[in-house]
Amino acid sequence: MPSRLLIAPSILSADFARLGELIREAEQNGADWLHIDVMDGHFVPNLTMGPVVVEACKRASRLYLDVHLMVENPELHIEAFAAAGAGGLTIHVEAGPNLHRTLQVIRGLGCKAGVAINPGTPAEAVQPVLGIVDLVLLMTVNPGHSGQSFLPEVLDKVRRIRAWLDAAGSVTHVQVDGGIGAETAPLARAAGADVFVAGNALFKHPQGLAAGMAALHAALAEQRSDSTA
Repeated sequence: MPSRLLIAPSILSADFARLGELIREAEQNGADWLHIDVMDGHFVPNLTMGPVVVEACKRASRLYLDVHLMVENPELHIEAFAAAGAGGLTIHVEAGPNLHRTLQVIRGLGCKAGVAINPGTPAEAVQPVLGIVDLVLLMTVNPGHSGQSFLPEVLDKVRRIRAWLDAAGSVTHVQVDGGIGAETAPLARAAGADVFVAGNALFKHPQGLAAGMAALHAALAEQRSDSTA
């Protein structure tokens, strides 16, 4: 298992009129990565951001840019996102027939490669590619809209995937995304997650982003130290 826990604020929940300011505030309050959700209106029922937003985030921050492609045929888009500054690109098992090849292309572009599964997809779907990915993302809501409630039934898949990775001596990250906050992050951590994507719990916290970051750090109760992605 990786040696430390990582918090990845999801800018999907941010006020885009203040995006640069909020990114800097997240960084100052202990964010490890920035999570960027890309939706095409086909694979999921929402339409969000493209490479230009990744490029803007790259200019605004030194943080690792964790780009989650919720798009059909992701192989058509990965080069543009890599060129825009993505540190890692995560694609869905469900999004196309060429998963293994697309993950290899991502690595060939110099990015970390991630594989994601939706709540209704069995854990076994990622087993064939565990040896070539840097991250496994388990959606803890049905993807498409922010603000949904955490699905605790996904925790069993987190446990199983973490056990497979640990048995192989792998340091591949296990990431959770959806309904993550101070109440739910410890549940995911106990199951074996080590990267926590949080949106509304941070950017829409009643006392502001700094308070949201502090609450999530406290809930995870991690001894943090400097490291790189």
